[in-house]
Amino acid sequence: MFDHLDHLLTANPEGVLSSAAINTFSFQGRAIRLIVQAGIWKPAGLSAALTIRTTYTPPDQPPPYEDDLGPEGMVRYKYRGTDPNHSDNRALRQAMDQGLPLAYFVGVAKGIYVPDYPVWIVDEDPSRHQFAVAVDEGQRYLDLGSLSAPQRDYVERLTRSRLHQPVFRARVLLAYGERCAICRLHHAELLDAAHIIPDGEPNGDPVVPNGLALCKIHHAAYDANLLGVRSDLTVEVAQHLLEESDGPMLRHGLQEIAGTRLVIPRQRSAQPEPERLEYRYEQFRAAS
Repeated sequence: MFDHLDHLLTANPEGVLSSAAINTFSFQGRAIRLIVQAGIWKPAGLSAALTIRTTYTPPDQPPPYEDDLGPEGMVRYKYRGTDPNHSDNRALRQAMDQGLPLAYFVGVAKGIYVPDYPVWIVDEDPSRHQFAVAVDEGQRYLDLGSLSAPQRDYVERLTRSRLHQPVFRARVLLAYGERCAICRLHHAELLDAAHIIPDGEPNGDPVVPNGLALCKIHHAAYDANLLGVRSDLTVEVAQHLLEESDGPMLRHGLQEIAGTRLVIPRQRSAQPEPERLEYRYEQFRAAS
């Protein structure tokens, strides 16, 4: 299964796959679906679950796992229902008991997923009807009950870099048609999902209305407060950059975008929120 996903991602370097492509998997001549309607999937003939799935949520809503990080910084995956003996929950428990790796598919659009693999089920919390998911092999060997504060911070940073950041990037880039909102560059490998309000700050949620699809130079300039975006979507460039004389990148890439407007998604729920833009614009003004 992992070889199959590796092959698909080689042809799709943006890191997202359709369910139709994912479900072309076969093993020893047998077609095996990897994504089905159920969140926990154990194909016939296996004793343990093979995949787990988080469904697509609208652009202005965080993925379900976002609010379900455990106290040690690991993703929490909910039971199927509340019965610990449901066959799906037993299948996931079997994967945990045997230390078997799974693939985790997170929906970023209808029928489109970011795959994360291998992941492992490492703990169970029956009182909250959920399992703990390790997204890195090193997380498998931690004593979750005795982590120090630095260890917890490390685990959470690792979870965000392995799962949250790729999902946020995919959701933002898909909403913007894989084009830079400023210069319209249409090469996904040269694009980033820029946070309007940085992650970790109040209202810095990993939702599409708090993101902008930007090419790497415009992302770096935005983060460095060399350019700002007003709530009416107008781009401003720091005055000292406008007064500099340099090569064509400065002239065409930065100076000439002053006064232009962002090109934003048509879907209203995916558009940048004016309040977030204004908050960030004030930071740009203060830095300028």
